Amino acid sequence: MGRKKVIEVLNLTQKFGDFTAVDNVRFDVYEGEIFGFLGPNGAGKTTTINMLITLLKPTSGEAYVAGYNVVKEPYRVRRMIGVVFQDPT
Repeated sequence: MGRKKVIEVLNLTQKFGDFTAVDNVRFDVYEGEIFGFLGPNGAGKTTTINMLITLLKPTSGEAYVAGYNVVKEPYRVRRMIGVVFQDPT
């Protein structure tokens, strides 16, 4: 039996006008994995997370959380996840 994908990101892109914040990101996270999302300031980490938690609609590409499409099934995605926001410092 294969490993179960809990997050699948396929060529996810987010543009704000002429600025590309996230450019064709692709990755998978499997059940039981510990996944770190690292990069310098402005690399698109927060934008990517905001797309995965359905706060921001991707410009293009697809993402699935627990098998649900973040654009087509945002309500189901939200029922499967928990988010704790960091207070700005």
